[in-house]
Amino acid sequence: MPTDTLTEHFEEYRPMLLGVAYRMLGRAADAEDVVQEAWLRWAAEDRAEVREPRAFLVRITTRLAIDRLRQAQARRESYVGPWLPEPVVTDFGPIAPDTAERALLADSVSLAVLVVLESLSPLERAVFVLREAFGFPYAEIATALDRSEAAVRQLAGRARHHVDEGKPRYDVDPTERRDLTERFLAAAAGGDLGDLLALLAPDVRLVGDSGGKSKAPLRIIEGADKVGRFLHATSRGAGEIFEIRLLELNGGPALLALVDGKPEAVFQIEVLDGRVQCVYIIRNPDKLQGLADL
Repeated sequence: MPTDTLTEHFEEYRPMLLGVAYRMLGRAADAEDVVQEAWLRWAAEDRAEVREPRAFLVRITTRLAIDRLRQAQARRESYVGPWLPEPVVTDFGPIAPDTAERALLADSVSLAVLVVLESLSPLERAVFVLREAFGFPYAEIATALDRSEAAVRQLAGRARHHVDEGKPRYDVDPTERRDLTERFLAAAAGGDLGDLLALLAPDVRLVGDSGGKSKAPLRIIEGADKVGRFLHATSRGAGEIFEIRLLELNGGPALLALVDGKPEAVFQIEVLDGRVQCVYIIRNPDKLQGLADL
């Protein structure tokens, strides 16, 4: 196969491969590394042995991601504080041609779902991602994982059960969520604790990820009063320090705080019945590097 055609085939599937790898690993940098390794193997492969480029590339990417995930899971056991995925800008482009498919992709890349996926085994996670996020047939997943189709169906059922049990119920209306995000920002910046508390559900949770490298709660904070007071205390005077940008991360509206033009924190909320149910704060500088050029 000519080099130009080789590259064209790979670039055609690169967005999908990155999507698979990111959902498997929760780190954009790790996903990039996996896809780069897939490219090297693709370039070195005997072209006569590759009948279906997409199937070959998905198989290689998935297996590489499984290997890397097993290594990452061991490292995360010693992670300081709660672990959250690395936030990424979501632009599904040509891989989401209609609203329904885009909504499915947005849900599968949400922070809430990616956190739940951490509870799955690497094989379960691979099956869930390929089946639920990208709609791959069971037979193709079985080939990619070198498992029987019956085994893949069993893994898919087990993974779906775990996700359904562990995933919180949130509203997915993007307009309502964006509106509440803007009101949340205004209340926090305004410094009025009462306005802030009015937006929070009684059982709201705040999850902060610093990796021990910056200031963020090392435990999950629960309850409107505790969450509200924490946000109120940390937001006072912040308007003089931070530049705030509203953008879409992981399929939903988010707030990016910058200091001297550099990413300092990401805030994202989850919504149910018009109230904030969960607040995510990502302050691990390693996870904000990918947002530096926005």
